[in-house]
Amino acid sequence: MISSRKSHKLLLPVISLCLVLLLSGCGNNEQSEPATANSPPSESTQPHKLTLMLDWYPNAVHSFLYAAEQNGYFTEEGLDVEIKMPADSNDALKLVAANQIDLALSYQPQVLMARAEKIPVKSIAAIVRHPLNHLMVPADSGISSPKDLAGKNIGYSSIPLYEAMVRTMIKSDGGDPQASNLIDVGFDLIPAITTGQVDGIMGGFINHEQLILEKEGHPVTSINPTDYGVPDYYELVLVASEQGLQNSEAYFTKFMKAITKGQQFVQEHPDQALAQLLKHEDATSPLDQTIEQASLQILLPLMDAGEEPFGYQDPASWEKVHQWLSENGLLSSEIKTEDAFINLK
Repeated sequence: MISSRKSHKLLLPVISLCLVLLLSGCGNNEQSEPATANSPPSESTQPHKLTLMLDWYPNAVHSFLYAAEQNGYFTEEGLDVEIKMPADSNDALKLVAANQIDLALSYQPQVLMARAEKIPVKSIAAIVRHPLNHLMVPADSGISSPKDLAGKNIGYSSIPLYEAMVRTMIKSDGGDPQASNLIDVGFDLIPAITTGQVDGIMGGFINHEQLILEKEGHPVTSINPTDYGVPDYYELVLVASEQGLQNSEAYFTKFMKAITKGQQFVQEHPDQALAQLLKHEDATSPLDQTIEQASLQILLPLMDAGEEPFGYQDPASWEKVHQWLSENGLLSSEIKTEDAFINLK
């Protein structure tokens, strides 16, 4: 059996984040030094080093990064980009907040929740523009909408955000959110649903868990949370720290130009882009080419900003997500939505 993806969207522990922020000022920094000037290098200087930490191990959603790297788009912009994989699923946002890395991939709700905890991070681009995390039920379960889960067990992966999503979906569908039993199954979403421990799962992605379940003979029906009261949030965003933006906004703008070319290459040459990605698979998390190929086909339309440039962020999206998080008690303090993101020019 192909193992389930470990949960990668855990809420940020305030104490550990604050500790990281304190330690970052002590000079014990194994990452590259953050930029100290907000101006791009001249042609005669060496490429400017940027470090980027992924949200998880390399997979199809990161194809645009490896296309930019292997096709020389970063070099064309005068950048030397080091792509890192997190040792822990919480590392990326914590380290970028502490200015120990320049950029990180994270998630729109987590950026807002982090800012409510006074963590100085800001999204600079929307990468995946719609939720990948769907409520999943066995295809033969007879469950067609969230209200059908009354009296049923729903597994979720340790995250209050997912619990709030399930309850919103059931309520929006006219059901009683208290009539379902939510069970924290941790990282074991796939075993939980395939063994019948639960009647549905929240925390599985349509471009990963759903594909694995189908391949292993356990087809599921996925129910989009945005059809049932959950705002249409950005699943994946590119994040910098406020200090990083002050120091390096010009370099980040050049980074955006490079990854825009990378995403265009992926759209026009998906097979070649996938081959480039597979060269970077992590030894501890080998990729299934069939799964990643199907994943990329799911992802491409969800990453398309239409008439807007790749990465564009709609202020209305941020406001709707902010409001929903606040209504569900997921923000620890009041924040200004406009401070959580920026569209680089």
